[in-house]
Amino acid sequence: MGSLDRRIRFVVEASYFHHPLLRPFMKALHAIPIASTGGPRVILRALRDAGDHLEKGRLVCIFAEGQITRTGMLLPFQRGLERIAKNRFTPIVPVNLDRVWGSVFSRSGGRFLFKWPRRIPLPITVSFGAPLPAHTPIAEVRRAVNELAQEAWSHRRPDMRPLHHEFIRIARRHPFSAMMSDPMRPRVSRAAALTGAVALARALRREWGDQATVGILLPPSAAGALANLASSLSGRTSVNLNYTAGRAGMESAARQAGLKTVLTSRAFVEKASLAVPAGIAPIWIEDVARSIGPAARLAAFCLGYLTPIRWIERRCGARRTPVADDVVTIIFSSGSTGEPKGVMLSHFNVGSNLEAIMQVFQVDKNDKLLGILPLFHSFGFLSLWFALGRRMGIVFYPNPVDGAAIGELVLRHRITFLLATPTFLQIYARRCTPAQFGSLRVVLTGAEKLTEQVAQGFEQQFGIRPLEGYGTTECAPAIAVSVPDYRAPGFYQPGSRRGYVGQPLPGVAVRIVDPETGAPQPIGQEGMVIVKGPNVMDGYLGREDLTQQVMRDGWYVTGDIGAMDEDGFLRITDRLSRFSKIGGEMVPHGRIEEALHEAAGTAGQGQIFAVTSIPDERKGERLAVLHTTDEAAIPGLLEALAAKGLPNLFIPRRDAFIRVEALPLLGTGKLDLRGIRRIAMERLGQAAAT
Repeated sequence: MGSLDRRIRFVVEASYFHHPLLRPFMKALHAIPIASTGGPRVILRALRDAGDHLEKGRLVCIFAEGQITRTGMLLPFQRGLERIAKNRFTPIVPVNLDRVWGSVFSRSGGRFLFKWPRRIPLPITVSFGAPLPAHTPIAEVRRAVNELAQEAWSHRRPDMRPLHHEFIRIARRHPFSAMMSDPMRPRVSRAAALTGAVALARALRREWGDQATVGILLPPSAAGALANLASSLSGRTSVNLNYTAGRAGMESAARQAGLKTVLTSRAFVEKASLAVPAGIAPIWIEDVARSIGPAARLAAFCLGYLTPIRWIERRCGARRTPVADDVVTIIFSSGSTGEPKGVMLSHFNVGSNLEAIMQVFQVDKNDKLLGILPLFHSFGFLSLWFALGRRMGIVFYPNPVDGAAIGELVLRHRITFLLATPTFLQIYARRCTPAQFGSLRVVLTGAEKLTEQVAQGFEQQFGIRPLEGYGTTECAPAIAVSVPDYRAPGFYQPGSRRGYVGQPLPGVAVRIVDPETGAPQPIGQEGMVIVKGPNVMDGYLGREDLTQQVMRDGWYVTGDIGAMDEDGFLRITDRLSRFSKIGGEMVPHGRIEEALHEAAGTAGQGQIFAVTSIPDERKGERLAVLHTTDEAAIPGLLEALAAKGLPNLFIPRRDAFIRVEALPLLGTGKLDLRGIRRIAMERLGQAAAT
């Protein structure tokens, strides 16, 4: 109403229309009451009244979701919009309201009215899209509104602050609440974390000198968290080196990032049998910790709690005041399909992703997150700041495959949030008891596909179904997530759908397009997944050519194949890089792997088969399969594949199977696609060439 000079006829819920306090206001607005519980006749009469107003050239506004969201996500659109517009020529104008979540009228925190707004005054962004024809399908209207929400997010940029600002504010309000713990430190309060980070940054000023980018080689731990905090406080960019990538991988990352030093631990390097990259000076965190005396700790405490944040940053070595557009970290890809690429993520990228996640996963002081993912992994880095940016605690453990220890940690610390890969979930299902996981309320999995067998098996054992998310390092990293359904008398708002990775996060737009032409695909049809939002990276470090390859008019090309349903739920079917082009036909590796696991009866028991391709002179490429099962079972598997009706191109040859003791995995638990292809080339390459 404040944006237009025309009278608007709002379609409103009858209970509000007839409310004694609101009725005079509603009548003055000539609102149109509609009752979702009044039966078909009442609903049709309201829709007919709305249509009559349109016929007379009046402006009608309908809230297409029909309910205020309780999940924090954009809800499915109701069919009333289509009924009103049917057989008319009135254009549909999509409108989006941004920043309303957190207001007293939203359901954030599970409360309505009885809460303080996040800001006073609370800024609201109203976005109007281009008019759409009256016959536009409801799913297309919803997509237009969703993309308006993504565009509106750019108006939040002036209000965004560096990541450490929110941590400092919370630490000042709740200094004695538990912040983190690890096997070496059973409890670190927020006051101790802030003091330690400031003291560490001040102690490193000389070693870091004029370096804008600093290396960190530490496991998920309190020390790793403080190191990243110190880097952010000092206005520097952190590079958490991937210690599972081997010496060559770490040296490649260090060379690309121009690292001169790396902050690490003698105990960690010795225990993990690591070697510091050549040409990089190690800074031993044990020596730095011993150099910080009582006076330095007192000075750090006073800085953290008695001075403005900009003073803290300057005393920690920042040459200028950090801003949201500064690059906070460079995360190098796993190198599973080539040399590692450095993904530059700004405070705005990560902070926007965190704000969206916090909207759909509401946490409080009683929540604790299990920090098992390494900090060089995008989801591990996100987990760290997710805990730092809210009152929740985080419990670190460096070995995510130690199922027995994980079960004890969850039980002892009453962990409520578990973020892990499906591979790790299968380990926990074998090694942990249901009672140990009794405190969990959210289990979120990503990085690889969550099969229905794994999800069902985990749910049957622990009584909680894992929710699947989807993301890439280039998107800081979350793109879409499944959230718990909301159920209450008269309400059901779905937050997840089986076989789907959830809905795009608030502020993130997803399109499904033709891989060749880039044209949008119809609802439900598979195509390339492209993403646009504030979380999309600044680019690849020193590789403008690669950045241009994956960016199209501001949209990031994920390389994943997927489809979206009419309610906005996203399904990922495969990676474009996980296809073989055989005789001109695209053959999906993921589908063949699923069929092999089903034929072998090993679905849900872990990765037994891994499909790749090798060159072939006649057909361009041919399939190769690494496996850990009995060789004698292969002929029967091939017969089962043929019986399933798979195309002949999808069925590997008998001599294409390679038995290995274990499939190559990355430190994150994902398949090492590069290693799998290398083994296949070594074992079958010569035969393929002949």
